[in-house]
Amino acid sequence: MLQEESDLSLIIAQIVQKLKGSNLYAQLERQAWSCLQRPEIRLESLKEDIKEFFKISGWEKKLQNAVYSELNVFPLPSHPSAPPEHLKEPLVYMRKAQGSWEKRILKSLNSMCTELSIPLARKRPAVEQKELLNKWNEMGTDEPDLSLFRPVYAPKDFLEKECFVELGLNTGQLGIDDSTQVPPELFENEHVRIGQKVLAQQDSAAAQQYIRQGSPTALRAELWALILNISSQPEDILYYEQLKTNVIQHDLLVDSLIYKDVKLTASNDDYYFVFEDYLYQVLLCFSRDTSVLGHFAYNSASPPKSYIRGKLGLEEYAVFYPPNGVIPFHGFSMYVAPLCFLYHEPYKLYQIFREMYVRFFFRLHSISSHPSGIVSLCLLFETLLQTYLPQLFYHLREIGAQPLRISFKWMVRAFSGYLATDQLLLLWDRILGYNSLEILAVLAAAVFAFRAVNLMEVTSLAAAEAVLADLSTLKVMPLLQIFLFATVT
Repeated sequence: MLQEESDLSLIIAQIVQKLKGSNLYAQLERQAWSCLQRPEIRLESLKEDIKEFFKISGWEKKLQNAVYSELNVFPLPSHPSAPPEHLKEPLVYMRKAQGSWEKRILKSLNSMCTELSIPLARKRPAVEQKELLNKWNEMGTDEPDLSLFRPVYAPKDFLEKECFVELGLNTGQLGIDDSTQVPPELFENEHVRIGQKVLAQQDSAAAQQYIRQGSPTALRAELWALILNISSQPEDILYYEQLKTNVIQHDLLVDSLIYKDVKLTASNDDYYFVFEDYLYQVLLCFSRDTSVLGHFAYNSASPPKSYIRGKLGLEEYAVFYPPNGVIPFHGFSMYVAPLCFLYHEPYKLYQIFREMYVRFFFRLHSISSHPSGIVSLCLLFETLLQTYLPQLFYHLREIGAQPLRISFKWMVRAFSGYLATDQLLLLWDRILGYNSLEILAVLAAAVFAFRAVNLMEVTSLAAAEAVLADLSTLKVMPLLQIFLFATVT
């Protein structure tokens, strides 16, 4: 009991400390001062009166949402004397594995610099700055020579039930019960009405619970923003413009990696090619955003360092590179592409992506023991397959078609680029609803179950990959429901 109280006190202290540096704290302070002029605020009951004012004016709800948002991303409290690296990753062998992986990535990046005689970063000449600013909204028309640039790594290089009760067969689901064969009055109309009520209440926790049954298309953008506690303020727009200015002024080596990735992935995708300009804008700004460095406090990875020329090894001349600490890999732009269907203002799109990344996506390309980390998802996928489809699992192993070799790329990209967009958004609804990426492993196993008959007949890895090459016709929710609640071992 004492330990629980101590843990709670520690969490409260950490969240208070975090919020004190936020814009919300400054706004609350201003509101508290201004309300002192109101006649209903009395000196003898000052504390209670201010609390009541916050409640009536809606500021209490904003504070609750901010606290809830922090609780969703905050790591569990550790012992006060535990070293900082335990907060990032408690298991020593995981930290060593992540460290080795980071060295390999940096070696690849530095080799490219040396081979191409290109600096990691340089200030753009004034003429180049002006040219980039003029074509900011049509960067997709630019055709730089990227033939010598290569992705630093791709997912294949990296690969060396009761939780989901709301997905049950007896619970209404968008993705099933909103099909044309089901009368809307049976589920859809009421679900939309409740969704509108949740938005009116502006309650993050209620929105997260609600979205476990899927989000109506018309409400999704607002619901996701509410769950992620994103409310675009003037200062957020200004911050985005500052990042844009930084892109205009400075040229980074990772810019070419971003261009190359978009050209190789989203630009060739039937759903996403129209968003090419948005992807450049968001990802170039993201690479300059030093606020992203904050997530390394609970990420097993560490931001790469570079040194000012001629000062190699001197820590006082070390800088994080890129400034956000994240080196993009092949397929990275696919984390942004689906969001373009929901958000049409670049600054809002940027905010949502950044929050999705620091909450979820970073876990898909770093080595850790976290339940939503890619290592745990691989283990969960293989366990599900061995438990529910043992014959299929061992058949594929026998012919040299390791199931994980096929499903790994799906999970690393959170299925972006593999599913039809409407189905992908229904899947990401559940990621936000459960505040977990484990649903990715469940879906990967469900896909194998769905194609099991065909897979039992294949005799090679190439044939197995051919059976699972096209997922664009799959319906996510029926697959998940059948696998979770109608599969007999």
